[in-house]
Amino acid sequence: LLLTIKIISNLSSQQSQHSAIYAKFCKSAMKFATTVVSLSFLYRASAFVPNTRGISTTSPALTISNFTPIRSRSSTDISSTELGLFRRGAKKAEAIDTITSKEVRALFELWNSALATGDSRIVANRYVKNPVLLPTVSDQPRTDYASVKDYFDSFLLKKPQGKILDGNIHIGDGWASDSGIYEFTMGATGDKVKARYTYNYIKEGGVWKIQHHHSSVMPEGIDMGKAIKEDEVRGLFSLWNNALATLDPKKVASRYAKKGVLLPTVSDVPRTDFTSIEDYFINFLKLKPQGEILESHVTIGTNWCQDAGIYEFTMGATGKKVKGRYSFIYVYEDDEWKISHHHSSVMPEGTMAKEISEE
Repeated sequence: LLLTIKIISNLSSQQSQHSAIYAKFCKSAMKFATTVVSLSFLYRASAFVPNTRGISTTSPALTISNFTPIRSRSSTDISSTELGLFRRGAKKAEAIDTITSKEVRALFELWNSALATGDSRIVANRYVKNPVLLPTVSDQPRTDYASVKDYFDSFLLKKPQGKILDGNIHIGDGWASDSGIYEFTMGATGDKVKARYTYNYIKEGGVWKIQHHHSSVMPEGIDMGKAIKEDEVRGLFSLWNNALATLDPKKVASRYAKKGVLLPTVSDVPRTDFTSIEDYFINFLKLKPQGEILESHVTIGTNWCQDAGIYEFTMGATGKKVKGRYSFIYVYEDDEWKISHHHSSVMPEGTMAKEISEE
């Protein structure tokens, strides 16, 4: 086609000399050009016709159902490579909260420092909003701020300070755990107590806090109950007697268990709580009593023991001596032996009325 056009252009300059020949040639050239263009279009259109040579016109391969329509790709069809996720400078995914083993261990020190304040509110704030605390000396799971605080109201009276003896740390995506054995020194008594622990930490409000805390006594030391020897049972009387010597009714009342029962020597009213027990000793301590066991009979059970017999008091305020019968039943509560039941009575033969005969 281009060649024809070029020839026509060259001949145009000679049109005046060969007009008849020129007109005839141009007519033929235009027919040729039209034919070439038509053939070109027919050739291009054939590219869109399936090659049916050797294929039956009734073949399933040519049915409409076997053709997948062409559709535009959505953003979900585009591969991660096309999105440039692996190109240098691509935006990194947001990092998950991470923590090191050293930082996990430091979380225990934060909790221990909270214990040192003696403030149960500060300790309870080291736990998440919906924690699970399974404490050492309480059967009740603590699952919110109020119940966690309630536990530490009592525990902090012992002035505990802990240290980890053996710990194992594990770190996951957004969580960390620390489990092992710790030991507490009770500042109020000087006692040392070992226990097993598990802490699970998560981040809440941007701060790592205790989500789960399980603390339990060393099971081999329990041996079906807290062991105590016969002489140690008698020694518990001395703790109570020493409290009498302070002349402080609160200290005497604190020797009794939370649900202790006192049937006192010179009162008809049973005392069944701290307040009523304290009330009895407010008056009794005015006599400045000091006791001594004259006869003792000890029984030891599982986490309880009993001492029953006869004791004698010397009243420092008057110098008078008074004998009485006693029963102490002790239970192991809050890591120490306390008086669960105390029954004291005067010697009955000295108070019985004598029979008088007619003679």
